[in-house]
Amino acid sequence: MTSLILLVLWACALGATVFALVHAVRQRSDAFTAVDKLSKPIWLAILGGALVFLLLGAGGLGFIAIIGIVATGVYLADVRPKVDEVQRGPRW
Repeated sequence: MTSLILLVLWACALGATVFALVHAVRQRSDAFTAVDKLSKPIWLAILGGALVFLLLGAGGLGFIAIIGIVATGVYLADVRPKVDEVQRGPRW
């Protein structure tokens, strides 16, 4: 039962990482620097590395997979909202 739960959590983390990577690819490069974040190529490398880390820890949540999850979380919680806001304007 525990391994099934870990597999589901891993699959969710993998989906979130793929979503974040696709989102980063679709954004303009100048949007990242406009909000004082790392550049687009650096974020693509970080998220690509996170994807590799998650794939290396396939089916479980080992230490290396946790690193990927944290990187994805930082992008989704901090970078993505600001990049979206600078490109679309504030949401009211």
